[in-house]
Amino acid sequence: MHLPAMLALSICVLAPAAHAGPRLDYTLNCMGCHGVDGLGAPPEIPQLKDRMGYYLDVDGGRAYLVQVPGARQSALTDAALAGVLNWMLDQFAGASKPAHLDAYSADEVSRLRATPPNDIAAVRRDLERAIVALHPRGYSD
Repeated sequence: MHLPAMLALSICVLAPAAHAGPRLDYTLNCMGCHGVDGLGAPPEIPQLKDRMGYYLDVDGGRAYLVQVPGARQSALTDAALAGVLNWMLDQFAGASKPAHLDAYSADEVSRLRATPPNDIAAVRRDLERAIVALHPRGYSD
């Protein structure tokens, strides 16, 4: 193979890695359900836009964001999932994002993935009730 052809092949193979990161991971693993703008398809698929941060205001909400089946069962590494969740909060939480936010870490994601609740739908219903009680105008479908 000639040197120019080898360089071209190398660029093609390495270029995707240069663009990899939380945004691409969201696109490949989350956007199919939650949409490019985080609007989801309520009530089955929750809207994240301007609401995602409210989950961090209630007990169990932070864990829930890791433990929902699409996140917990994704092929993403713990570090990559932490990166996606942090990116999503930056992109979608809007005014719902807490003023002080501890970023998700790979260790936290690993721990939470290993301890999923038995009934994630019931957890979501309870969290949504708690969120509505705290933010009645900011969280309704």
